[in-house]
This record gives sequence, C-alpha cells and structure tokens, in this order.
Amino acid sequence: METTNEREILTHEYVRLRAWEGSLVLYFENEAAKPLALGRKLGEIDENAYMNGYNWDVLLSHYLSEHAPDILECMESDPEAGSYVAYFEDTPENERKALRFAEMIVALVEGEEELCRLVRERGDEIEWD
Repeated sequence: METTNEREILTHEYVRLRAWEGSLVLYFENEAAKPLALGRKLGEIDENAYMNGYNWDVLLSHYLSEHAPDILECMESDPEAGSYVAYFEDTPENERKALRFAEMIVALVEGEEELCRLVRERGDEIEWD
C-alpha cells in the first residue's frame, strides 16, 4: 500500500496550506471574491498594481521584506495569473513560518487598509510586473 505525507494545515476561503511530498505548499487564490475586490482597489490607487498572481508575488515579497524577512529566507514563490503559490521545505520551523505567512495574507486581505496604504505611500518603490 502506498502512503503519502499529505496533510491539510490551514484551509480558508482563499488561502490553503498543506504539507505534500516533503514540501509545505501555500496556495493563495487571488481571483476569489475578497482578494479580487482588494486587487481592484489597489489598481485604482496605482495603475501599475493590476493584481494578478505576479503582482501579488511582488507586493507580498515587498511586505515580507519589511515585516517578516525570516519568511522570505526559507520560501520560493511561483505566481501565475490567477494564483500565487509559495513553497517551503517541510520542517517544524518552516511550518510555523508558512502558517504565519498564510495568516498574514488573510489579515492583509481582510484588513485591506494596510495594503492600500502601502501602495498609496510606497507604490513607486515596488517593482510591479
């Protein structure tokens, strides 16, 4: 019998974190209703901030570089047009970081003013896609 080490760590409306084949995989569905609405607001603030997966990657990396650089050190991202995925090696320490990042994404989308302020005040510093 074949077994896998797949397990769900966090499931949210638009963010999911799971362990799978030795990796921690964080999925952010940026075309779900709330992230899509926030993306439109960010695009109204700065026309370069059209929030596809690539620009979410840029924005989240910029945010992490200031607020949680330890997370950036242990992850790789893989954006697509309609989603953003981050990968971590499956270790207990990285699981804590990946979970923290997943919760950060939810908090930033739900409390959208932080990202709106960031784009309004420092959007010209962000290297948009």
